[in-house]
Amino acid sequence: MKQKNKRGFASDNNPAVHPKILQAIIDASHGHTIAYGDDIYTHQAIRKIEEHFGENIAVYFVFNGTAANVLGLKALTNSFNSIICAETAHINVDECGAPERFTGCKLLSVPTSNGKLTIEKIKYHMHGFDFEHHSQPKVISITQATELGTVYTPDEIKAITDYAHKYDMFVHVDGARICNAAASLNLSLKEITTDVGIDILSFGGTKNGMMFGEAIIFFDKKLSENFKYIRKQGMQLASKMRFIAVQFIAMLQNELWLENACHANKMAKLLADEVAKIPQIKITQKVETNGIFAIIPKKCIEPLQNEFFFYIWDENKSEVRWMTSYDTIEEDIFDFVKLLKKRLK
Repeated sequence: MKQKNKRGFASDNNPAVHPKILQAIIDASHGHTIAYGDDIYTHQAIRKIEEHFGENIAVYFVFNGTAANVLGLKALTNSFNSIICAETAHINVDECGAPERFTGCKLLSVPTSNGKLTIEKIKYHMHGFDFEHHSQPKVISITQATELGTVYTPDEIKAITDYAHKYDMFVHVDGARICNAAASLNLSLKEITTDVGIDILSFGGTKNGMMFGEAIIFFDKKLSENFKYIRKQGMQLASKMRFIAVQFIAMLQNELWLENACHANKMAKLLADEVAKIPQIKITQKVETNGIFAIIPKKCIEPLQNEFFFYIWDENKSEVRWMTSYDTIEEDIFDFVKLLKKRLK
C-alpha cells in the first residue's frame, strides 16, 4: 500500500500546486469577469508569454498536455498527412491514440536510444511525396526535454527545423518539460524555441507546479488562423479561462518557472550522484533534467515502491524511472538511497 501524500519519485505530476500559483488562483477568484478568455487575466498572461517568446506569436490555453499536442498538430495537418516522432514520444506511447483519432494522421515513429530525433533518423520516413498511395509527411514532432530526460541543444533543434522547412514541413515541440530543458541548458525559453525556428509549442506548466493548464503557442500567427474553432471542437475552450491564465502569470513572473525547474533538476542530479556510487545500479541515460533511468535488481523494486513510489520503465530490463519535482528535498533523496542500499543487501 502506497503511503498517502508521501513524496515519491513517480512523476512530476504528483506534487501539490505550488503555493504562489495557488495564491494566484485565489486572488483571481472574486467578482465577475468575461468568460471564454476575453478577460484581463488572459490578456495579461498572453502578454507575459510574449515577453518570454516574442511578440509575433499566437497563444491559446487548454486544459492538458494531450489536448495541447493533439489540437496543435490538428492545426498543422490534413488527415492524409503523417507526423514523424520518436518511438518514445508521448504522442506515440501515452495518449491512447488521440493524435491519430483527432488528426486522422499516421504517426511514423523512429527508434532512438536516447529519445532524440536526428536528421539521419528522420530521413527514413522522408519518401512518398506527391504519391497518393502514401500518407504525406508534414510534421516532425520532438519532445523537449525528451521522455528519457535528455535535452536537445539549440543547434540540434535548428538542424531539424531547417531540414523540415526545406520540405515545406513543420516542427512541433512537446514542451511538457521545456522549463527543465531551458534550466539544464542555462538558456532562455526564447533561445530554444523562437530563435531556432520551431513552428508550434505545447508549453507545459502542470509538471512544473501548476494545477492544470497548458498553452499552445504558434510562432507564425497565420498558422493559427482557424484555431479558435479547432479548440472549441476539441472541447478545450475553458469558460473560466482566467484560472488557467493566472497560473501562467504566476509561473512566468519573477522567474518562478526557472526556480522550480532548476530545483527539480538539481535534485535529480543529487539522486543520480548518490545511486551511481552503488555498484548494483546502472544509470541508463544522461541525467540532464529531472528524470533518472536506472536498471536495478528486480527483487528490490516492489519493496522500494512501497516506501517511495515510482514506475517501472522497462520490465524486461528491470529498468525504472525516478522523477524529481519542484518540491523534492534532499532528505527524500538520502532516505531513498539509504533504503535502496538496505534492500540490496
